[in-house]
Order: sequence, then C-alpha cells, then structure tokens
Amino acid sequence: MERAGESRREEGRRIARAAGIVSAATGLSRVLGVVRDVVLAWAFGAGGALDAFFVAFRLPNTLRRLFAEGSLTVAFVPVFVEVTEGEGRAAADRLGCRALTLLGIVLAGVSALGVAGAPWIVRATAAGFGRDPEKFALTVELTRWVFPYIGLIGLTALAGGMLNAWGVFGPPALAPVVLNLCLIGGALGLARLLDPPVLALAVGVLAGGVWQLALQVRALGRLGFRFRPAWAPGDPHIRRIVRLMGPTVFGVAVYQVNILVSTFLASWLPDGSVSYLYYAERLFQLPLGLFAVAIGTASLPSLSRLVARGDREGFRSTLEEALAMTALVVLPASAGLAVLAGPIVGALFGRGAFDPASVEATAGALVAYAAALAPVAAVRVLAPAFYSLADTKTPVKASWWAFWVNLAASLALM
Repeated sequence: MERAGESRREEGRRIARAAGIVSAATGLSRVLGVVRDVVLAWAFGAGGALDAFFVAFRLPNTLRRLFAEGSLTVAFVPVFVEVTEGEGRAAADRLGCRALTLLGIVLAGVSALGVAGAPWIVRATAAGFGRDPEKFALTVELTRWVFPYIGLIGLTALAGGMLNAWGVFGPPALAPVVLNLCLIGGALGLARLLDPPVLALAVGVLAGGVWQLALQVRALGRLGFRFRPAWAPGDPHIRRIVRLMGPTVFGVAVYQVNILVSTFLASWLPDGSVSYLYYAERLFQLPLGLFAVAIGTASLPSLSRLVARGDREGFRSTLEEALAMTALVVLPASAGLAVLAGPIVGALFGRGAFDPASVEATAGALVAYAAALAPVAAVRVLAPAFYSLADTKTPVKASWWAFWVNLAASLALM
C-alpha cells in the first residue's frame, strides 16, 4: 500500500515537471505564433492570397493534428510505454524502428497523392474559390508545395512520442517554435524575392518541417537510439497500434473536422472570411495550448504507466488533478477572451493592411470560439485517458454529437 502511494506521488511529480516544461515551451511557441500572425497580417493583410495559403495549409495541418499528433500519438504512446516497462529498452528500440519505417512509407504515399490531387483537394475543402480562377490556381500551387509537410511532421510526432514515453518533453514541445520561426523568416526575408510573394510561406512550412524532424532525431540520438529501417507490418505491437488508431481517429478528429467545416463554409463568404476565422482560432489556441494541451501531453505517459500497473485509484486521482488544474486556468481565460475580444484583436493585428472592419469581424469570431474553450480543454485531457483505458466508444459518441451540433450551428449563423 505504501509502495502504491509512493508510486502515485512520483507520477504526480513527473506530470508536474513535464507539464511545466511543455507549458513553457508551448508558451514560447504561442507567443511566436502571435508574432507570426502579426507579421502575416502586416505583410499580406486579410485578402485572397493569404486565404489561399491558409486553405492550402489547412488540410496537411489538419491531417497532422488528426493522425500524426492525434490518433497516432494516443495509440502509440501507451503501447510504447508498455513495451518499455515490460520488455525492456531493446524491444522498445525495435518497435520504434518498425513504427518509423512503416509510417515513413505510408506518409510518403499520402504526400504524393496530395501533390497529384491538389485541384480536387481544393475543390473539396474550399469549393467557393472556384468562382475566382486566379485564387483557385494559387491555392492549388500552394497546396502542392506544402502537402509534403505531413510526412515530415508525422515522423516528428512519432519521434516525439518516443521521447515523451522516455521522459523527455522539451524537444517535442519546442518543435512548433521552429515552424513559427521559419514562417516569420519566410514572410520577412523571402516574400519580396518570390512571385507570388505568398509562396515564401510555403517554403517556410517545408523548411520548418525539416528542422522539426532534425530536432527530434538529435534528441533520440542523445538517448542512444539508432534508427535502422525495419519493415515488419506484422509485428503484434504494430498491429495493436493500428487497431487502436481506428477508433481513436473519431475521438480526436471532431475538433479538426469542425475547423474544416468552418473553412468550407467561410469559403463561400466574402474575401477575408477564412482569414478572420484563422486569426480568431489562433488566439483561441493560446490558452488551450499553454494549459490543456500541456497537461494532457504530460499526463498521457504517466496514466499509461498507472494502467499498465493496474493502479486504478492512482489513475483516477491523477486524472482528477489534471482536470482541476485545467479548469482553474481555462475558465477565467474563456471569460477574458469573450469580454476583451475587440481590444485583443485590435492591439495584436489592427495595423497595416488589417483594417478596422477586419478587426471587428475577427473579434466576433473570437467571441464564438471563447465559448468553446472550456469543453475543448476538457476533451484534450479526457480523451487520452479514455484511450489508455481501452475505452474507445465514449469519445466516439461524444465526437459525433459535437460534429452535428457544430454543423447545425454554423449553417444557422451564416
């Protein structure tokens, strides 16, 4: 009994330390993200060119969140932790090599399909752009540039999951910082050299993907991991990860699918509408990433260890503590975003080509997003906990309800 209590306290300390690291890195990333958005608003405004980039980047970025950092992460980390705990480091290294090999091959194929099918992708995700042939053509070109990012960031996410399982949280949490720096550098340094200027952002995305992966590879190397290509799709652990991914896609997907639905509907509205939603969502993501995502990321390996050891009481108390910490910060943040939406948007983006009408429209979208902050934050903490318990049905049911409510509300408010 005493040993179980000490184990729970140790897991609590691990979560606190890891959450602090992830929150600090995420805070830096979010601040740079706001700087990035200020730079983009100053350089490109909220017109058709930036709409084209946001639509082009939306699908690979959504696939990243859905598969690479969503269902893949929550399916892979518990299995990888179990193998590390039960079979040892050598077995975990083998599993890591096999998972990286399989994922690399699959994502190379997905990237090739995305490049080849760019016109159909744009028609499906932003059908309203078809009314403007020039805008449609630019979006197709940008989609072909940025789609390979899904392969780079998918491998980055898997490598980051390995690091998290081994107690290293810094490099995975810092990966978005690299992307933001590359986008800022592209907007400030390359835009004036390229035609069209917005192509600089696509180059920044690809450069960011390369450097994000390099950061994880370096960290794994320092832990003694050496990648050796290993094709073993029949590995029972690989099969288990794939089986877990199937249902978890639905649980993790709904938030990303809802964003795609909003983008699709906004593409039928006047120029700038997609950008208004984008900027509002970025501000919405700031408190979400700083706290809910940090706590959820930090708690997943610890919750997986507690499940593997059969410590249900420790699991329950750890999850309750994680939810309480999240609510303590997210509820006031939600109220603040709703009340101060106009001043916040004006102070951050209200300059250059981003005129007062753009500020007003973006603030209206931010008020709507603020109402969803608390429930989305709770999902970010609860969903991985359900998956670590092998309960895939509850998140799926909740996700479908959320999807239909979002679709109905979006159509009613257009």
